Amino acid sequence: MLKSMYSGVSGMRGFQTKLDVIGNNIANVNTVGFKKSTVMFKDLLSQNMGGDSVNTTQVGLGSSLSSINTIHTSGSPITTGNQTDLSFQGEGYFVVGSGDNEYLTRSASFQVQVEENEGGESSGKLVTTQGQEVLAIPEGGTIDTPGVPIDDISRIINVDGNGVLTYVSSETNEVATATLKTGTVQNAAGLEKIGGSLYRLTGKSGGLQDIPEASRIISGQLEMSNVDLTEEFTEMILAQRGFQANSRVITTSDEMLQEIVNLKR
Repeated sequence: MLKSMYSGVSGMRGFQTKLDVIGNNIANVNTVGFKKSTVMFKDLLSQNMGGDSVNTTQVGLGSSLSSINTIHTSGSPITTGNQTDLSFQGEGYFVVGSGDNEYLTRSASFQVQVEENEGGESSGKLVTTQGQEVLAIPEGGTIDTPGVPIDDISRIINVDGNGVLTYVSSETNEVATATLKTGTVQNAAGLEKIGGSLYRLTGKSGGLQDIPEASRIISGQLEMSNVDLTEEFTEMILAQRGFQANSRVITTSDEMLQEIVNLKR
């Protein structure tokens, strides 16, 4: 009976974690570029009970958390009309950050941040809504070359499907181009979430790779969350019932223990 109580406790902990993940998914249903997560469980060790049975005689000792996987399927596009709002049609991530701190994101609501130098002249820098610099591949660079910020924008003209940004330079007042740094990874589920719809490369995700030729960048659109409320509410009901069932195992085991205690009376 003590085994059943511990199994019930482990089940309640697992379903509580599942409910935490579901709650986070639902809270971010309208977050641009958000990717939902799912919870996977595994059974704990089984104890051999002995006996002369032909088959093994084992009793399980509950369950534990196996993994929390991020699902990197595409969300629905929404048209904004803003040419610096970008989305991917297919695989790919935009690279933002600064220096050695490069992050990946599908939340590409970019804007031009205007700054003035000591001479009073102004220039614009392409940044995310959180102030992260949008990085470009330097001339002659590759996917492995550290990205550089685009910080001499006077006016943006166009962003094409290959990520080539055409703009008027505030330094030369001439038309210039920059190729946005983009990439993908072999195992997207291995990326580390750091908040703000940003991801960090890890050993499990693999290094940054070139995006597939079929992937295109769409200007004037944003990618919404891939959370499906119908699916989340269904999973929430399952988590609630699973939690209740495991709590019932604990109360039933407690009642049986109470009966054993009462045998002495």
